[in-house]
Amino acid sequence: MSLKKQAVSSMIWTFAQQFGTQLITFALSVILARLLLPSDFGTIAMFTVVMSIASALVDGGMSSSLIRSAEVDDRDLSTVFWFNMVMAMAMYIIIFFTAPLIADFYKVEILTPVIRVYSVSIIIRSLTAVQSTRFVKAMDFKTLFTIQLPSLIIGAVSGVVMAYSGFGIWSLVFYPIIQSVVGGIQLWFYSKWKPLLIFDQAKFKEHFGFGYKMTLSGLLDTVFRNIYTILIGKHFSSAQLGYYNRADNLKQLPVANLSTALNKVTFPLFAKLKDNDVKLKEVYQKLMKLVIFVIAPVLFIMMVVAEPMIRFLLTDKWLPAVPYLQVLALSGILFPIHSYNLNILNVKGRSDLFLKLEFWKKGLQIITLLVSVPFGVIGIVWGQVIFSVLAFFINTHYTGKMLKYGSMHQILDLMPIISLSGSIALIIYFSDHFYFHNWVDLPRLLVLSGLYAAMYLGTVWIFKFKEINYLKDLLKK
Repeated sequence: MSLKKQAVSSMIWTFAQQFGTQLITFALSVILARLLLPSDFGTIAMFTVVMSIASALVDGGMSSSLIRSAEVDDRDLSTVFWFNMVMAMAMYIIIFFTAPLIADFYKVEILTPVIRVYSVSIIIRSLTAVQSTRFVKAMDFKTLFTIQLPSLIIGAVSGVVMAYSGFGIWSLVFYPIIQSVVGGIQLWFYSKWKPLLIFDQAKFKEHFGFGYKMTLSGLLDTVFRNIYTILIGKHFSSAQLGYYNRADNLKQLPVANLSTALNKVTFPLFAKLKDNDVKLKEVYQKLMKLVIFVIAPVLFIMMVVAEPMIRFLLTDKWLPAVPYLQVLALSGILFPIHSYNLNILNVKGRSDLFLKLEFWKKGLQIITLLVSVPFGVIGIVWGQVIFSVLAFFINTHYTGKMLKYGSMHQILDLMPIISLSGSIALIIYFSDHFYFHNWVDLPRLLVLSGLYAAMYLGTVWIFKFKEINYLKDLLKK
């Protein structure tokens, strides 16, 4: 299969995997949000930073190293596998004994047993990381989709049954564990790969040499990405954190999932083009414009319909999340572009520059946080918008040098789509304000979304935006 056909096939199956599974996850979250309290979700969110840090340390950036390496053998894979397993066990022991300290920090007593049980998933995932990486490296996303779908369905059903049975917060703890176990069994079955009793120090140094920089970058990003959750959880109620967390999850539904799906495909694709800067820039530019073509209108319409959407899906008890969602949606528009620019550094093997950029950005993030915290939760989310814009200029610094495709060139490519999406959102907002605001939620949602889609697609068709041709070509293939 040619590289082009392989990329298209991989992208289609990755989208199927990412959005198919997220559709189920979204449906599950809606059901659980109706059954459980905002404070339950806030309590779970309080220790997500701990889980994220542990997961990053367990992998050590070695999965990325395996993907970018031209050739890997059983010695590479086995070395990474045993490292992951030992690190996972060490992380679990540390988390088990520090759980009471975390609970005391937030003044939430139930966190201690919740953290100790939930953290078992770290060990489970460490046993399947290499198997999953092998499929990603081979761009075999069809098999990954086949594995992930049934495990997600089984986990989702178990979570809903527990919630209906009155288990409360524990339904949020056990369903991801069940999902990981079912998925892990399938990964071992489909992979056919088993680790050897080998730990090659030379292989370890090779992968760790690249991976530790990625890990440090990932840790920085994890801590600072969750610092909003930490601050809100510490200084505000668990319910307030639940509102923020639910708004952020709704924003992440299109943003993170589209970015994750594309990154799974583009990282190995870019890796194969890393020595051809002209072709790499061409592919990068097309994909960047295509992702903004899709993500910008979705986020802008989400801002407009946030109130009826949350009330219809989650009931009135979640309405305090509306202003958070509207602002967070604005901050998410540039998120895929951040990922793309950093992916260029990864495939070029410049994890040192990746780490350098992360230090710059974290310093900037601290400043925006210090300025925004006194204004409450809404001030914190507006600070995220400002930081996202400033981070764009930092992330494009080295991409501009390597591919001669800097921030101003990228802005010129993106502004027509973003401006169009925002302008139509304003029209729909005023239409809603004057004509539809008294409608029942579901018809209001359908009419506003339909009007937006018709105006957006009609405009890009009339003015012959190239992105619609990219999308049509992708769908045809």
